[in-house]
Amino acid sequence: GNHDESTAFPVNAVAAALILADKTDVRYTRVRNQAISNFDIHDRVNYSVKESEVKIQKDSHLELRLVIDTQMCAVMDYFEIFLNRMILCRKAAEKLGLEFWLVINGQRLI
Repeated sequence: GNHDESTAFPVNAVAAALILADKTDVRYTRVRNQAISNFDIHDRVNYSVKESEVKIQKDSHLELRLVIDTQMCAVMDYFEIFLNRMILCRKAAEKLGLEFWLVINGQRLI
């Protein structure tokens, strides 16, 4: 596994699982800064994720389901900072023989 998306690559199943665990961890409880007026884009995106769930459908796909409060952050903001992470998740899922699905607010996007 590797935390840096620009150099990370799932070289084996263990690395793929570690990458998926790391890169799918987005949720409002990660925000330590409680002053909304001081939020940067990472705080805003994480804070806007009210529900986050990873489901694995054996021999089919791994699905990251998010519920984002779009009053706090646009879905596009999520992609602005997490697109490379989602690409890495796709590669990691493929290493495990799975497709990677991203579902935000009930809409499958990837």
